[in-house]
Amino acid sequence: MGGSDLASVQATVHGHVQGVFFRAFVSQQAKDLELAGYVRNLPGGGAVEVVAEGESKQLEKLVSRLKVGPPAARVERVVANWAEYSGSYTAFSIRY
Repeated sequence: MGGSDLASVQATVHGHVQGVFFRAFVSQQAKDLELAGYVRNLPGGGAVEVVAEGESKQLEKLVSRLKVGPPAARVERVVANWAEYSGSYTAFSIRY
């Protein structure tokens, strides 16, 4: 596999993941991994949505980090849906 295999992942992180700096954690991880996309809280308070694009191996690292989360979070499960790279995002942002 070459390092330029581009992909997209949409991940929903369930658990105690709102109000625990989860979005800031995801944003920092994504920037460290040079990924683009966004993170946002989902209505209902029990989940966060992450959409990220970039190199497949970097996305895999992000998904594994989502399963851990920041210290105050309690991640119950992560549901990841992989898709084709779209190139729709130029940077990683936190959506409010």
